[in-house]
Amino acid sequence: MPWRPAAFVFALGALLAAAGCSSRPETQHAAVSDTPQNVTMTPAQRQRIHLFTVAPASFHRAIETTGVVDFDNDQATSVLAPFSGSVARLLVAPGDKVRQGQPLALVDSPDFSAAIGAYRKALANARNTRRLADIDKDLVQHEGVSRREAEQAQTDAASAEADRDAALQALVALHVDAGTIEAIQSGGTVARVQGIIRAPVAGTVVEKLITPGQLLQAGTTPCFTVADLSKVWVMAQVPAAELAGIRVGDPAQVETAAPGGELAGTVDNIAAVVNPDTRAVAARIVVSNPQGVLRKQMYARVRIQSRQASKGLLVPASALLRDDDNLPFVYLAQPDGSFARRHVTTGSRTGDDYLVSDGLQPGERIVVDGGIFVQFMQNQ
Repeated sequence: MPWRPAAFVFALGALLAAAGCSSRPETQHAAVSDTPQNVTMTPAQRQRIHLFTVAPASFHRAIETTGVVDFDNDQATSVLAPFSGSVARLLVAPGDKVRQGQPLALVDSPDFSAAIGAYRKALANARNTRRLADIDKDLVQHEGVSRREAEQAQTDAASAEADRDAALQALVALHVDAGTIEAIQSGGTVARVQGIIRAPVAGTVVEKLITPGQLLQAGTTPCFTVADLSKVWVMAQVPAAELAGIRVGDPAQVETAAPGGELAGTVDNIAAVVNPDTRAVAARIVVSNPQGVLRKQMYARVRIQSRQASKGLLVPASALLRDDDNLPFVYLAQPDGSFARRHVTTGSRTGDDYLVSDGLQPGERIVVDGGIFVQFMQNQ
């Protein structure tokens, strides 16, 4: 057969045109299938659906977040070593309840011994100078000494007594027991003088920070932490966007993995700075802890109930569904009786309702019961 260029070009053009015509309906079909169509139901199916009319409502915002349990620092005391020396013996363990003034540890302290020695000397010196001053006072009446010498003796006695009182206060500051002080004052011998670290407040020993043999530095070495655990703090992390909804005094509910259920608390303080790591603000919640179920560093779920009244569009949680991209949507009743999918922007949850900030208008009706059935029919 002879070569015919014109016929070949015509046949190739027809083939390409046919291929183009056959691909256009598939593209149109794919585009249509990506857009959910409204759902139309029979009257019998319609009876399974319950609608809710969207309207502005007044509500009290509830903020749900997490927090960490901490001691009530107003009721927790760090016990510092009042004197230097090495730890001889520990008398309590973490978890022990102690009363104010109860011994916590014994310390072999040169400071303690030096303070007792200084008091002994000051006590003896005060007694001697006072005795001499009394003698001079008697002599001056009989012109045995000059008035000036008698006055100087009185000054020396007063100075020595001031030194004695200062040395006594040093022993009291070191928590020397009254029996030891009385023995020194009576001239008795004090056997093996040891320093005693005592509880400054009543409470529970929650931390033991020293071990036997450890060398303590006066005023700097932390030894114990004693805390009153009848109340604790829960430091809740509040997103910056939710700060406008809470105030000091708002009630809160705290729940942990520990037995005991939810515990009631109150917002006591809201931090003035933002945490640079979490970009959240710490809200301090005071919680009564009579059974001791809350412990430091325990994680907690926190729900703060705002006392401020807010207004917005609330929809029941049962109306919200999720699409394949996990975006929330509702089914909106149309004038022709069908149901259309409408994506919405949700905010915080209040009870069984969610705040909707975008996507709905007052007066519109949405499906609140039967949404799963509507979604099933739409996917058919």
